[in-house]
Amino acid sequence: MPESRDILTVTDLTRRIKGVLETAVPHAWVAGEASNVKYHQSGHVYFSLKDPGASLRCVLFRGLAARLKFRIEEGAALVLFGRISVYESMGSYELIVERAEPKGVGALQLAFDQMKAALEKEGLFEPARKRPLPVLPAAVGIVTSPTGAALRDILTVIDRRFPRAHLVIYPCRVQGEGAAAEVAEAIRTASARAETEVLIVGRGGGSIEDLWAFNEEAVARAIAASAIPVVSAVGHEVDITIADLVADKRALTPSEAAELVLPKLADLETELASLRQRLRTALRGDLDLCWERVKALAATRVLRDPLDRVRQLQQRLDDLASRLPVRLKGRLAAARQSTSSLAARLPPSLKGKLALARARASGMAGRLEGLSPLRVLARGYSVTTLEPGDGRPSTAARIVKSEKDVKPGDRLRTRLGEGEVRSRVE
Repeated sequence: MPESRDILTVTDLTRRIKGVLETAVPHAWVAGEASNVKYHQSGHVYFSLKDPGASLRCVLFRGLAARLKFRIEEGAALVLFGRISVYESMGSYELIVERAEPKGVGALQLAFDQMKAALEKEGLFEPARKRPLPVLPAAVGIVTSPTGAALRDILTVIDRRFPRAHLVIYPCRVQGEGAAAEVAEAIRTASARAETEVLIVGRGGGSIEDLWAFNEEAVARAIAASAIPVVSAVGHEVDITIADLVADKRALTPSEAAELVLPKLADLETELASLRQRLRTALRGDLDLCWERVKALAATRVLRDPLDRVRQLQQRLDDLASRLPVRLKGRLAAARQSTSSLAARLPPSLKGKLALARARASGMAGRLEGLSPLRVLARGYSVTTLEPGDGRPSTAARIVKSEKDVKPGDRLRTRLGEGEVRSRVE
């Protein structure tokens, strides 16, 4: 051992190793099997990549983890690309993952398989939850790009089949970063507004990357939660997306989606005319049958002519009308006879009470007449009042009780037993 010793701290030694290691192996592709996978609440993913001879600690930071199409699961065969670094606190080296791919299968295909398995386990693909499409919807909603070929195809087909259709377009991006969020939001908007009875969701064909927005969980959840039946029309016949599996009905192309949601107007008019003719024929047949039954009943005298009954009632009415005056006169005479008989049979006690009541009423009338002011005037008295005027209100008519109540020039009215006299104070 050398006499002079260069003593390093653990940190210094670790940093030297870190520098040498990161310089010697800056980046590397590594294949292995994932184990001890942990998705941290921070968004980072920690796991080990191992093979029969060794194990390598790996870190997938949240930025890349959020963009990763598939989910790293326990036991998954992976091919990773990244840079070697040393985690100083633990004194261990690790791979900072910059790219991750499933081994033996494409990343998007693996992501599709994982999403399909998860949603199928929840029952989102069950036939029992699929709703029937309306036979003749009053309005059709379309969730797609306003500039895409899919919209042009849908409009062309609908214009040819049912030109009177009412359409509502919910525009959104259908490809690229953020497209899935826009498609999901457009579906939720259409469901909340409830201004259509069926919804077409889709786009034209393309690669799996182009169609990927319709494999995202957000779109699948929005379709499943929609209050309006959804027709998925993504890509071409060979393309199958998660949206196709969740939707109430899958159309092989956008054009077929238009054919599914609206019938041909000409076919409807032809069918309506046929039904109208069949109804007319059926009604005519029923009427003919009823008329034959009426004639048969009339022939057997079971059913009489209704006019016979009317004529009998008219005769009855005339007879009653002719006998009415005679009956009224008889009833009037009987009523008078009954009144006279009742008066003759009136008990003597009631006759006495009636006479007494008449005498009392006559006495009260005499006393009342004696208290009348007119009787006082008849004995030579009079009543003098001031006539309205001379500044007094028109309603003023005060009785003159003293000479102080008048002044020269006042007009007076004197009521006598018979008539009245008008005068002026001098």
